[in-house]
Amino acid sequence: MEIKIFNRWDTTEVVVRDPSLRSYINIRPIIVPHTAGRNTKKMFDKVKMNIVERLANNLMRREQNTGKKHKALKTIEEAFEIIEKRTKKNPVQVLVDALENAGPREETTRISYGGITFLQSVDVSPSRRLDIALRNIALGAQYAARRNKKSFAECLADEIIFAARGDIQRSYAVRKKEEKERVAESAR
Repeated sequence: MEIKIFNRWDTTEVVVRDPSLRSYINIRPIIVPHTAGRNTKKMFDKVKMNIVERLANNLMRREQNTGKKHKALKTIEEAFEIIEKRTKKNPVQVLVDALENAGPREETTRISYGGITFLQSVDVSPSRRLDIALRNIALGAQYAARRNKKSFAECLADEIIFAARGDIQRSYAVRKKEEKERVAESAR
């Protein structure tokens, strides 16, 4: 028997094009992406967690969704169905493309030197880049769903599709990435 995500989407043909993110995006097939915290015990063990589960964990950030993992997984499954209908592609591949486009490569840090504080441009590690991309996709979907007729799953699907295309006008995650990189470029 072949194992697929949500028993529907095959991850064997999913390709991570960004070489820096290849070892951080886990797309091993799993029927239900729910590890129940097994990967939280050790530092950097979150790389072993499936990328769909990491997205679900980021969707549970807000007050009304805290701890409701089953609800988050159902929302992601609905969003994947919408993505598959609209793009005619594997939704896991679309998610991976969105994460590659939404992760900033450069950001700033504060440096104090002789009582003077200034911003310095630094490269972003692949792990942090992936964390920021996941968080911004989840936040973009939550902001889009607020006071909107669309369901949360539709807003999540829109955010993932727009981020996969690299649409700076319509994707919150790509817009945040461009903003961080612009600030970092001025702080070089």
